[in-house]
Amino acid sequence: MEPVYIFDLAARQSSWLSVRQTTIAQNVANADTPGFASKDVEPFREILDQTKLTMAMTDSGHMNIGAGKAGQFEVKPGEAWEVHDSKNSVSLEQEMIKAGEVARSHNLTTSITSSFHGLMLASLGKR
Repeated sequence: MEPVYIFDLAARQSSWLSVRQTTIAQNVANADTPGFASKDVEPFREILDQTKLTMAMTDSGHMNIGAGKAGQFEVKPGEAWEVHDSKNSVSLEQEMIKAGEVARSHNLTTSITSSFHGLMLASLGKR
């Protein structure tokens, strides 16, 4: 059986979500650190644009372009809502909004993967 790339895509997004969640947690942990600048990761759509996912060649008449690998995730400075007297740019409200976005995206990715897995099992008569 040829690999199914939706699982690869879901794994890459889950990895990206993990990196973003870690970055958010670091921002929250350093909310009172003088001079700390909040950070965020580049959007997943930019990571996906750099990734070369290709279709599997299942017939000799198909074109074989080859599969690429995802690059590293770049952590970049976040857009702060305000800078405090201590030169700290972490906004706990903004970080909680980001954390909610990560949780929703993770739930969506998990649901889509689970549904696709069920579809594959059903097509094999295993469900």
